[in-house]
Amino acid sequence: MKHHFTKLAIAAVVTSFASQALATEWNVSLWGKRRAFTEHVEKLAELVSEKTNGSFTLNISYGGLSKNTENLDGISIGAFEMAQFCSSYHPDKNPTLMVLDLPFLGVDTLRQEGALDMAVYQHPAAVKDLARWNAEILMASPLPQYNLAGVGPPPRTVADFAGHRVRATGGIGQAMAKIGAVPTSVTSAEAYTALETGVVDSVAFAPHAHLSFRTIDIAKWWHKNLNPGSVNCPVVVNSDAMASLSGEERAALTSSIDASMERYYEAYQETYVKWDKALVEHNIEVITLDDAVVAEIQAAAAKPVLNDWLAAETAKGVPAQELYDFTMATLAALKK
Repeated sequence: MKHHFTKLAIAAVVTSFASQALATEWNVSLWGKRRAFTEHVEKLAELVSEKTNGSFTLNISYGGLSKNTENLDGISIGAFEMAQFCSSYHPDKNPTLMVLDLPFLGVDTLRQEGALDMAVYQHPAAVKDLARWNAEILMASPLPQYNLAGVGPPPRTVADFAGHRVRATGGIGQAMAKIGAVPTSVTSAEAYTALETGVVDSVAFAPHAHLSFRTIDIAKWWHKNLNPGSVNCPVVVNSDAMASLSGEERAALTSSIDASMERYYEAYQETYVKWDKALVEHNIEVITLDDAVVAEIQAAAAKPVLNDWLAAETAKGVPAQELYDFTMATLAALKK
């Protein structure tokens, strides 16, 4: 009898080791803390684990694996299997994606932004661009329009922006420069300190980031309707890791994307409610710029920034005009 139980125990151990050997674990590099911006990744991890009975797991780390500005590098060398990054952190590494960061594109809704982002990500030039980093884009992280929250005298006219120091990256930063502001690209994690210590006068963020990175805690005013644009922050996977998945694992991953994105959009609706309450609780002056001022800023910034981008990227061999035309045609179709 004892011999029989010994055999059973050995069999159980062998089975356990075999199960562990068959399990797939991906490390996922995010930053900050859990918030609306990361809810699709959190939901994806939950669904993938459920669909595979825990044999395929996504281990999410907030800042423990890499700096946000180095996530694409980490994906490239296989330091982790999945990550989120914002293309404006390193425009030279992903020039094709920067078309989405051009200011004043005219996107109306978050879902529209999400559909536009994914369309551009699937353009052959963008696919080729990311392949240089051994990366494939899995999901978009569409962001609402950015607006400025700051301290000191708020800009109310174009002239007021002269010398105004603003944390703004990508096309938004370039647009600010065109109207005389002084953009700086401190990371999102450094934005609070930069605003608190006077390094910047304002920070350009979407509402979730103003909440998450606490700039709302010290800001005195917020522009409601400048809406200069957004930034694109895809969720990417290491191509080798993707190729190594079994059919079942790949199906569990890709079939969970739609539901994960729905959770993302729900989370942003919840964030809007929190944002409206926070504006009141922090006694923030909500500034609605005159339509004429917004139009003047658009005229001074949108076309010049576009022309600069087209010239610079075309000279590097990037099909910039093709990407811009594709982006605007796609956006027009989404608005119908």
